[in-house]
Amino acid sequence: MKETVGSVMQQVQSEGDNALLRFEERFDHVRLRSLRLPTKEIKQAEDLLPQSLKDAIQTACYNITTFHAAQQFKPLKVKVTDGITCEQRAVPIEHVGLYVPGGTAPLFSTVLMLAIPARLAGCKRIILCSPPNREGKIHPAILYAAHLAGLKEIYRVGGAQAIAAMTYGTQTIPRVDKIFGPGNQYVTAAKQLATLNGVAIDMPAGPSEVAVLADNSARADFIAADLLSQAEHGTTSQVLLLTTSSRLLEEVPLEVEKQLADLPRRDIARKALDNSALILVADLKEGIRLVNEYAPEHLILALRHARAVARATTTAGSVFLGHLSCESAGDYASGTNHTLPTSGYARAYSALGLLSFMRLTTLQSLSPRGVLSIGPAVVEMARAEGLEAHARAMQMRLNTLKHNPKAANK
Repeated sequence: MKETVGSVMQQVQSEGDNALLRFEERFDHVRLRSLRLPTKEIKQAEDLLPQSLKDAIQTACYNITTFHAAQQFKPLKVKVTDGITCEQRAVPIEHVGLYVPGGTAPLFSTVLMLAIPARLAGCKRIILCSPPNREGKIHPAILYAAHLAGLKEIYRVGGAQAIAAMTYGTQTIPRVDKIFGPGNQYVTAAKQLATLNGVAIDMPAGPSEVAVLADNSARADFIAADLLSQAEHGTTSQVLLLTTSSRLLEEVPLEVEKQLADLPRRDIARKALDNSALILVADLKEGIRLVNEYAPEHLILALRHARAVARATTTAGSVFLGHLSCESAGDYASGTNHTLPTSGYARAYSALGLLSFMRLTTLQSLSPRGVLSIGPAVVEMARAEGLEAHARAMQMRLNTLKHNPKAANK
């Protein structure tokens, strides 16, 4: 796989659009005349969707916007000592690329999760790449969500070739500073290669996962539905139930089988269940310890006192409190972001948010008093590290102030 992705990246880098058109014909089985989607086609998508779905997408858009708008960074300005002021501010990443898979399910919800914070952050240029179908079309729900989120620049290209295009730039598709969005193993490998070429990515990606921690107050049918909602994502998805209740350990598998019977994606879900486990724990303390070690992407606390337990869970990507807070809510419309760290990366990575599309920059200013205050320490430390030019840069300023006593008092 790595060789295939490496070859795709190299060919896109050297041949640009020609390579993209060739790969689209090879991988997506479509012969395209152009890569950029006409504005007219984006606007027409609205007419192809039922009003009920458009209303649902609008509800999600409103809630996601509300939550992410509240994440605005507040600039810091601190007088750390006499004559020295340090500041921190957030500035938007100028050019960002969003990737949304087509695959077995059109992830139009992901468009909202990526495009809304990018727009709120003030990114100068936001582009979206998504694979077309065999008629060269992108699913209308993806286009409607993109239009609602304010996107105007959409390209019909998928897979590793889309990541390569955003990494190097082609005649049509611009190079970006950071790439966001999920994808299969080829997309993931391409994103990893992108980081070796000066392009940042949102986070490492792996199979989707959910952990449910439940006590005897939980309902088996709710839990089964939660496990299946994650399992249907893909055959490599992982679901985990940790419970203090032996009753649930017996009832949940029965409910899973019952609900699986008429699930449209039951074959996918059943294979995913092979990667899953149901575990009886001695008490909630043991359950919390295992959850923190596992560091799940999603954590559902199906507990009587969920909020109290949530304070002890420290490594989950997103936490769902109580019996009514299903993971589906976060995936679509509660307002939180569903782009989350997987494969244990929740120990060190955060959910996608407004600041993911921004850079934090620090500023510092030294007055003459500030120079006199820390100058000797800077010189001493620089010379101890063997960096004489560093020491001289400060020593020159100290010498200047010594010959100008009036300035030194400012």
